[in-house]
Amino acid sequence: MPAQLFDTHCHLTFGDLRPQCERVIADAVRAGVSRMITVAVRTDELEAALAVRKINSGVRVSAGIHPHEASGASEEDLGRLARFWREPGVAAAGEMGLDYHYDFSPREVQQSVFRRQLDLAAEVGLPVVVHCREAQEEAVRILLGHGYGGKPVVFHCFSGSAEEAAELRAHGWWTSFTGMITFKNAGPVRRACAETPADQLMFETDAPYLSPEPVRGIRPNEPQYLAHTVRFAAALRGQSFESLAEATTANAVRFFRLSDTRCPGCVTF
Repeated sequence: MPAQLFDTHCHLTFGDLRPQCERVIADAVRAGVSRMITVAVRTDELEAALAVRKINSGVRVSAGIHPHEASGASEEDLGRLARFWREPGVAAAGEMGLDYHYDFSPREVQQSVFRRQLDLAAEVGLPVVVHCREAQEEAVRILLGHGYGGKPVVFHCFSGSAEEAAELRAHGWWTSFTGMITFKNAGPVRRACAETPADQLMFETDAPYLSPEPVRGIRPNEPQYLAHTVRFAAALRGQSFESLAEATTANAVRFFRLSDTRCPGCVTF
């Protein structure tokens, strides 16, 4: 059987992907990307994301309020999100976090909405997906202050240095890498990917963004292109594509707690 891949973070109900979602999923499966987590970043995406899950057995859902959307988030939105996290098929809470690059929402508002989501997510015990851009010091302080040290947290679309990645691992957290590692100016994040322990490594497309080389000019990005990123990472790490695909798929299943505890080695989707 060809190597099977797990796209741990894509946005199937967002932008250009939403009207062609079924075709995108079918193309991904044909390319060996048999499992995906589609991420909703606003409450108006929640039902659409869950509908995708219900008709596609290889898709799970994560949902949160993105820091870009924090300004428009009401307490009603947060309550709706907390209820949604208890739905079957929801694998994680987020993405949530801080973005100090664009500052589309005031930083104090981003922090407040991040804190509220962490408190609510703690009640359901789901893994947490963090968006963090140019804000790692503050994000780490907030996570630790809310008791997330040693809990399942992944900094998705990691774009920092090897030293920053090591800091996150010291707190028991993971990093996930996108097609960004294939870009010519990606030296620091390539090193972070190369130095990540094999049992803590995951990959994602963040589709419809960040198309990897050699399809960087193609828009929108799609889960089917994940193989380009994993193949590049395998060469970077000096291992075969097949071994890295197998290891990182198993890592994702473990991180998102998709194993059936009644049947060790079995996977529930």
